[in-house]
Amino acid sequence: MSPDHTVVIRARELWAVLEAVHDVTYFTPQARAAHEAAGLRGFWRGYVATRAAPLGAVTLGPVVAAFHNFAPSFLARTVPAIWAVVPPEQALTARLAGAVTALREHLPGLDREPLAEVVSVLWRIVRSASWEGRPLGAANADLPEPEDPVAALWLATTALREHRGDGHVAVLVAEGIGGLEAHVLRDAADGSRDLVLPHRGWTDDEWSAAHARLVERGLVADGLTEEGRRLREHIERRTDELAAQAYAAATEAELARVDAVLRPLAKRLAGGAVPYPNPVGAPAP
Repeated sequence: MSPDHTVVIRARELWAVLEAVHDVTYFTPQARAAHEAAGLRGFWRGYVATRAAPLGAVTLGPVVAAFHNFAPSFLARTVPAIWAVVPPEQALTARLAGAVTALREHLPGLDREPLAEVVSVLWRIVRSASWEGRPLGAANADLPEPEDPVAALWLATTALREHRGDGHVAVLVAEGIGGLEAHVLRDAADGSRDLVLPHRGWTDDEWSAAHARLVERGLVADGLTEEGRRLREHIERRTDELAAQAYAAATEAELARVDAVLRPLAKRLAGGAVPYPNPVGAPAP
């Protein structure tokens, strides 16, 4: 059964808010410093290892499958060799420490915010959500809830962020849209190629081939075709619906309260710690 339309809208609105909180792990010097102190030298080794670490010391295949829109050759530079240098448990510790340090430094007074009630609602959602077919989300949800409220906030936003991402990948796969083709389809709508391509490891030739496949399907010409626009709208709508299923454990009043507390903080992060636009593709909060 499809979730209530109000919850679907709320889930999309909260996506931008939760994403900003989560994204400090990618864009802040505090997170980068924590990753490098653990032995994860270089931005992309830190990104791939810390994001994949909840899955354990997996081989390349599961990471390619879960990440979806990265070139396999790009991910192969990090996994599985990185686990001999920095085991997943160590990468997870560095990931959380860097995110918490970043949040506290970029949001002075964060500990004085009414975090307890927000964290309580978010973790109730995490614990009651269905994680079937959502490997990255489930792996994060399976981690222990931290006692520190800022750490608990970050991990809950991360689990829900990956819950949505896993659902998005499922919809793309169902519609026959590969990881690179998803980028090309987005570029046809918003011209994001130069923002995305350097950060996902695909070559110009691979991009051109994916573009040709979408042209052959009638989805792309000079920009999106009408069929391409309808497909993209369907993908976004279905992603929202799948994400909304997680929020059934909270009332609308509770979700509104989460939004009211976190959105001002997310906007402060978007003013400096997290750049917009960025390759992640989420809207600014």
